Amino acid sequence: MSIYGALRSGVSGLFVQSQALGMISDNIANVNTVGYKTANARFATLVTNASSRNFYSPGGVSSTVGRDIDRQGLLQASSASTDLGISGSGFFAVTDQVSFNTTTGRYEPSGNIYFTRAGQFRPDEQGNLVNSAGYFLLGYPPNATGTAFQVTNVLTNLNAVNVAASSSPPIATTEGSVSANLNTTAATGDTYTISLQIFDRQGTTKTVGLTFTKVDPAVSPNTWDISATLTGGGQFWDGAALAGTTVANMGSVTFNADGTLGNYSASNSAAVASTVGADPNGATGSQVLRFTLDHDATVGTTADQVTLDLTFGTVANSDGLTQFDSPSVVNTVSQNGKQSGSLSAVTSNEEGVITALFDNGEQRELYQVPVITFNNPNGLQPRTGNVYLQTDQSGNPVAKISGTGGAGLVAPSALEASTTDIADEFTNLIITQRAYSANTRIITTADELLDELIRIKR
Repeated sequence: MSIYGALRSGVSGLFVQSQALGMISDNIANVNTVGYKTANARFATLVTNASSRNFYSPGGVSSTVGRDIDRQGLLQASSASTDLGISGSGFFAVTDQVSFNTTTGRYEPSGNIYFTRAGQFRPDEQGNLVNSAGYFLLGYPPNATGTAFQVTNVLTNLNAVNVAASSSPPIATTEGSVSANLNTTAATGDTYTISLQIFDRQGTTKTVGLTFTKVDPAVSPNTWDISATLTGGGQFWDGAALAGTTVANMGSVTFNADGTLGNYSASNSAAVASTVGADPNGATGSQVLRFTLDHDATVGTTADQVTLDLTFGTVANSDGLTQFDSPSVVNTVSQNGKQSGSLSAVTSNEEGVITALFDNGEQRELYQVPVITFNNPNGLQPRTGNVYLQTDQSGNPVAKISGTGGAGLVAPSALEASTTDIADEFTNLIITQRAYSANTRIITTADELLDELIRIKR
């Protein structure tokens, strides 16, 4: 009977509108949830076949849950360097549990793997990046040599991104460069000293002082002799024995008539072996002063012996040592090598590379965060914590480098805002309330009609 059909239509209307009310409520409640994607009710008619074309059989309405998971939320800047967003398609791979592998020294996923756009990550007590719902961020680990990342599409082979790089080892100084002017009007015997700070393999700071002494122009025009001293520990090494902390004759440097660099001549002094003052690049290229230091000053051990190359510049150029008519002055002194460093910050870039910065200036690439794509991201199944689970409808996950193969770019120091629009949700809330009220009127009207039928008998 159509009256009962009307009742069923009204009841179905109440049910789907209450469903819609629940979705709107969740959307409003998650207006500030990072990476949240709104849910909305999608209505469809319910049709029942009547026994005749002259009769209408009410069916009512049904609803399904629509989730615009692939909808881009607004990216907002964040002051935290470990916050990550995605501009474009894709998700971060996360897991709810990790275990430490004593062989590799890394944390590996041991729980379920989920996918999320919620990139508000912070290091936990072990240094693993975890978002606000407690899920661990997964990434490509570096290879054995640290020169690249172990890219894979097998998500279980990813590692938890760990930023607990406690220190950076020291690096011994092996090369440097000097740019300075030696006054062409200096008198015979005038000296000028340039100090160069260096490091041994333990990071101990030492100083190499190069003293340039003007040679009598009548003997050798535009020429300066070089001597060297080492302070802070260790001695010079002459190839066979310790040569002390001072080498009186390291060779000489000659300038052209226009003041540009001529060439460096290695010393032929018996006190200086071939490894001290050798010029490995000849007289036409870069002029290099090469000598060897024994940092622990212990005969019989070579572990602390380091050969150091100091570049004076190139011939006929003013990019290093010069001899102009102006006061002797150091322009620049540079060298490699570093002291040991402690972790000072963690940064990321658009390629998803997580980098540790140390207070000695060293940088170390720790992990690369992949972007996971699906053929049908709206087919993913939501789980508590603003994460999603792979389903048959979503297709298989594909791990990609940021910005390649249709994957979005990782946005460092940014968070994706919720896609909830308060104005839209409150408008939908009013419409849903009115629709619910209207469906209650269907039920009360049908009830009144049934009551009239019952009164016919009376």
